[in-house]
Amino acid sequence: MNITVYTKSGCPNCVTAKQLLQSRNLPFTEIDVELGDRFANFVANYPDARQMPQIFIGDQRVGGLAGLQAALDKLK
Repeated sequence: MNITVYTKSGCPNCVTAKQLLQSRNLPFTEIDVELGDRFANFVANYPDARQMPQIFIGDQRVGGLAGLQAALDKLK
């Protein structure tokens, strides 16, 4: 399972999402949107994303922390 977590600094939900994935031993790739032009690129591709983190499982965006929790519950 390929999990990507888009984060930014000072984001408590980002920290919680990463801790949740780590607690379940699920490897993930973290991308800090504040580096370079990543934020502009992200917003251009996902203009409806209003919060961080934004989490993708495979090619599907599950949304933020609540979306991650719901997606992981379905995998049980």
